[in-house]
Amino acid sequence: MQTLRASWFAFEKTWTWYRRNWRATAVSGFLTPVLFLLALGLGFGSQVQSTALIGGVPYLQYLAPALVVVTAVQGATFESTFPVMSQFMWQKSFIAMVATPITPAQVLYAQMMWVGSQLLLRAIVFVGVAAALGAAAGPGILLAIPVATLAGLAFSAPLVAYSATLDKPDAFNNIFRFVLMPMTLFTGAFFPVSQLPDWLLPVVWLTPAWHGIELARGATFGTLDLLPALGHLAYLGALVAVGIALGVKHFHRRLAV
Repeated sequence: MQTLRASWFAFEKTWTWYRRNWRATAVSGFLTPVLFLLALGLGFGSQVQSTALIGGVPYLQYLAPALVVVTAVQGATFESTFPVMSQFMWQKSFIAMVATPITPAQVLYAQMMWVGSQLLLRAIVFVGVAAALGAAAGPGILLAIPVATLAGLAFSAPLVAYSATLDKPDAFNNIFRFVLMPMTLFTGAFFPVSQLPDWLLPVVWLTPAWHGIELARGATFGTLDLLPALGHLAYLGALVAVGIALGVKHFHRRLAV
């Protein structure tokens, strides 16, 4: 209970800032994903025939649950890189926090709470807009909200731990180019992964985005079986747990005096 309370105090610091500056992230966090859905779902999607390959549904509805996950993973990436390094090196917010009774581990927990709250809020907004545009195939798309949040956290937790080891932001360019971009394009959001070469599939299966997309689509269309669902959830949960464990280690190493 004491750990939760201390982490909440650290979380509250970021929330206080966000209430005054939320407009700075409105475009990237909320408007861009919606424009993405309009461009690809309604624009490009109007040229895509509904076939058995995409479950026999309109492309807009095929795309919507996957985009909830993809935008969550993208948001998790941005929240887990430069903002984390900034609070270590430039703003030094983390250093100020551990000058109080708050521990490095509690600082990490607060950061993960913040990322999770942002992902949840963005997913709720996105699903609401998707429903207004007719992109929701049914009430099952509501389950894409917690799934997207979990998938985003599964990528965020290891990335936050990695960011805690860096002293220069250059490495983030490689994350954006060689991890985030391929994970956005080639994990089944825009076309089935069965269209990819066989040698690439094991790489796809390692990504949290693919597991999240499979869960979100299966829940939305009612095609998700119990055992695969448990497997996806277990994998995503394991990534969160490993990432937090590594994060505690690196935050303590960097912040403990």
